[in-house]
Formats: sequence, C-alpha cells, structure tokens
Amino acid sequence: MRTAISAALAVPTAATLLVLGGTSASAEDRYTMTLRDTMGNGSGATATVIMDIHDDEMTLKITGKGFVPNAPHAQHFHGSFDVNQDFTCPTPAADADGDGQVTTEEGLPTYGDIIISLTTEGDTSPKSGLAVDRMPVADAKGRLTYERTFPLPNGSGRKLRNLHVVQHGLDSNGNGKYDLGALGESSFARSAGVKGIPEEATNPATCGTVSGAAVGAAPSGGVDTGGGSSDGLEAKGALGGGAVAILAAGALVACRRRLTGEG
Repeated sequence: MRTAISAALAVPTAATLLVLGGTSASAEDRYTMTLRDTMGNGSGATATVIMDIHDDEMTLKITGKGFVPNAPHAQHFHGSFDVNQDFTCPTPAADADGDGQVTTEEGLPTYGDIIISLTTEGDTSPKSGLAVDRMPVADAKGRLTYERTFPLPNGSGRKLRNLHVVQHGLDSNGNGKYDLGALGESSFARSAGVKGIPEEATNPATCGTVSGAAVGAAPSGGVDTGGGSSDGLEAKGALGGGAVAILAAGALVACRRRLTGEG
C-alpha cells in the first residue's frame, strides 16, 4: 500500500520514478504542490500544498496568500479514481462564453468532479463541497492556512496522481468581499436550486496538480474502500454534469447566508 501511495504522488522526475519502480517506500513520504490561477481569473491567489503520507493516512498542509480577506474559500480534490482521463488544471481556453472568467462548470471537464471536500472538520465527501461553514477562512490580510489528516482506503493511493486541488473564491472588482455587483449570481449555485450566491464565491481561484499526468497509467476501475472510515474518498461524481442537484438545498442556503450576511 505504501509503495502504491508513493508511486502515485511522486514528483515526476526520472530519478524518482526509477527509485519507486522497484523498491518499497518509506513509512512516511512528503510531496509538494503549487497552486496558482491557471484559469486566468485574476484571483491574485497562490498556495502551497504539502502532503505527508504515513502508512494509510494523508496529512495536507496548505498555506496561501492573495485570497479574499475574511472570506471562506471552498477547496477540494477534483478528478476521478476510476475514469480513464488525464485531468489537469484549466487554462483561459476553458472560458466557453468569453466573459473573462472560467466558472466552476467550465472548469469541471478539465479538472473533474469533486472527490474530497477539504473541510476543516466533519464530512469530507462531495456532499460537503459548498459547506462554507467548514471551509478555511482567509485572515484580514488574505492569508489562508489549512491542515487536516485523511484516511486512505485500500486501493486509492495509486490513483491519487489523477487528482487536483482547486480552491474557489475571488474578488474580481477589488472591493474586498464577495458580492453580486461584480460578476453577478453564481450559475453553479443557481443550477442547484439556490439563488443569491455571488459568482465570485464559487469561481475557481487556484489549481494545482498532485503529480504529472504522465506518471503511471491512467486509472481504471473503482477504489476498494474496504471497511475503514473513508467517506471523503469513497464518494465521487457529486458535481459532474446533472448530478449537481444531489447537493442538499439546505447546505446551499447556509452557504448563501454565510457569504452574504443574511440572518
């Protein structure tokens, strides 16, 4: 299991691949990701992700800057454990309607569905994708920090290389908050049945790859989840295509209240 996890997350250099190809990984391995605005959304945000893998656990530490101050930022692992597709971070070319912003819906075909919701506590399944009350909040200077440990179910480690981290939320009009006057209403939230959530709050701000798309073969087959507690890695596909509707309306209403200051 540890060998598979290391091979999945290894930085894609020839030396690393040679080492992992025929030897067992150590009990603990560390990998670093860089998150940036690959979409050209003008978020101004960047972040670094440090992943520590120890046996069947993954600890993420995220530090970032340039985020909307005092605002929650939804963040997730996107991709798939069982679709034969090399997911990557979207570029400005994903802006299908030419409005200068790559929305959540426009980015999904490139980076895939939510696999793990990077909440601060509780559920980590795709159902918590908009649980902004449990997402990290940037401080008054726009700095964001996050740390959490996740279990890794059997068979998932070798497929983590097909995932990406995406952080959401930006300030397009420079007024220091999410508001409807900037980009209007979130089409993503509206498609789930809840009105009044700013587009700024749901558009992707940063994206980064776990490892190069050329590492190993494309994944195939589902994850053997075994009997462990691993809801965050078992659920998938909650936000792809028409499946967005499975998100609970109550969670989206709470999201709107949190973002707009409703009672």
